[in-house]
Amino acid sequence: MSTKSIILNAEQIEQKINRIAYQITENNIGEKEIIIAGIANSGYTFAQKVAQVLKKISELKITLGKIEIDKKNPLSKELNFSLKESEYKNKVVIIFDDVLNSGKILAYTSKFFLNTPLKKLACAVLVNRDHPSYPVSAEYVGLSLSTTLKDLVHVEFKEKGKSVVYLT
Repeated sequence: MSTKSIILNAEQIEQKINRIAYQITENNIGEKEIIIAGIANSGYTFAQKVAQVLKKISELKITLGKIEIDKKNPLSKELNFSLKESEYKNKVVIIFDDVLNSGKILAYTSKFFLNTPLKKLACAVLVNRDHPSYPVSAEYVGLSLSTTLKDLVHVEFKEKGKSVVYLT
């Protein structure tokens, strides 16, 4: 029987989202537009939440796109991005995922964007477990967490006040 240990409650998740939004604003002064690319499911939900805050606190034009990738076997089929290349070419692109574990998914996702000239490519994660197997790091991190390889981090975005990050 596994037990759940709450790592972040809803209020703490909101604080992390706000802080990341302010960091993105500060690091991109002078930019007119930022492309927010969320990895399907929790990464995309995380991206949506940060995009909402960015729209409130900055003058930046925020374009949100969704990345579809097979997380179990990222090479099995081509990654699908909801935006056309012309919409993100020569712009700042920030890839969002909920948890950075080995870096595998962020590495394959970053590779997709390397075929297009960009101003900058960065990654944002809510939780960084820091078990790198791939040379990928996140520029924007909500929480760095030391875990064992057996531990699992779960991010559940629910209605306001009910979201949670827990460890099993």
